[in-house]
Amino acid sequence: MSNQLLGAFSPYTCKIPNEAKDAFNEAMKNFVGVVYEPIAVSQQVAAGMNYHFFCNTESVTPYPVSGAAIVSIYKPLNEGAIITNIKPIN
Repeated sequence: MSNQLLGAFSPYTCKIPNEAKDAFNEAMKNFVGVVYEPIAVSQQVAAGMNYHFFCNTESVTPYPVSGAAIVSIYKPLNEGAIITNIKPIN
């Protein structure tokens, strides 16, 4: 039995499902300037799926800067995935 509330985001897991990986790759395919490596994901069922990815980051610069961020992605039922927010973690 799950303790998760209906409509709430799931707990983060490092076992990222293929559907989540596909949505992440689709949303990030044209993103430039920073490389985001998903480490964990939290999911929420909506009219499609909302994802929060905890990512390691590295700038694409001569002297790369590493960090972390939460990347929020929405994958509608019959459309492509889109980035809805990127929140750096300090």
